[in-house]
Amino acid sequence: MKYRAFGGTGIEVSEVSFGAWAIGGAWGAVSEEDATAALNAALYAGVNFVDTADVYGDGRSERLIAKVLRDRSADVLVATKIGRRLQPHVADGYNRRNLTAFVERSLGNLKTDALDLVQLHCPPTEVYYRPEVFGVLDDLKAAGKIRRYGVSVEKVEEAIKAIEYPGVETVQIIFNIFRQRPAELFFELARRRQIGVIVRVPLASGLLSGRMTHATTFSEDDHRNFNRDGTAFDVGETFGGVPFDVGLAAVEALRSLLPEGFTMAQLALRWILMFEAVGCAIPGAKNAAQADANVAASGLPALDELTMTAIGDLYEECIKPHVHQRW
Repeated sequence: MKYRAFGGTGIEVSEVSFGAWAIGGAWGAVSEEDATAALNAALYAGVNFVDTADVYGDGRSERLIAKVLRDRSADVLVATKIGRRLQPHVADGYNRRNLTAFVERSLGNLKTDALDLVQLHCPPTEVYYRPEVFGVLDDLKAAGKIRRYGVSVEKVEEAIKAIEYPGVETVQIIFNIFRQRPAELFFELARRRQIGVIVRVPLASGLLSGRMTHATTFSEDDHRNFNRDGTAFDVGETFGGVPFDVGLAAVEALRSLLPEGFTMAQLALRWILMFEAVGCAIPGAKNAAQADANVAASGLPALDELTMTAIGDLYEECIKPHVHQRW
């Protein structure tokens, strides 16, 4: 495992880390045994950063993480997210009372006295224009409830606005072969301001694993079934917002670029790691085998210039019209 500077935090994080949405919920059934095995496999391989949220399985993900870490002595940075518990999910809900309650709940779930990293969980765009929200986070930090804070965003615009606040140390954003816009401007701004960049949805909800076909089906409780049109949350979270058929065709085109010894998923992860601004990518895993395969991407050689150019051309021709200006 290779490690990278996490913005200006003074921490080095595993460049391939662990996203704990899948072991919480909304990805089909994952047993506690498989979830625990996946997390343990990642940690054994050198992962020292785990990302979760209070809404993943209504706290299940946080509680599973706490259970696994209870028996480990190595330092692991756990990032959680707050805000999506709001019903309705509106800007006015991001107030002192609610944010404090969410933090207290996560403290209980994770069985800790202070949260390592708290991220606002894809709030409405208006929240980024309310300094008082970030003032609440400053106060929670001063009170010792959280050690640092950041944001998880849907749009590049939101990321750029968020890092104007001096207390924001990290930004989590969707970035993958099918969602390349953050590399145009945001990455350079993040580098200048020493922001830790967390890349989520690195495999476009598994589409970039290369294992899906037109015949692939998903269970009723899997967001890849119920959120393809954005009915539950932002459609960009599901397959990166790329229409399923378009994505499948693009994946087939990518197969000709696959270096020897790489899986499709590893190609997708290694592509992300070619960008120096990235602190870590957080692919999910439902079992130990998936976790091991993800982590192995860190040890693979860099992609050559021809491959990077070909991937860029594929994005421009096939994917960009569907996603680029939306997020």
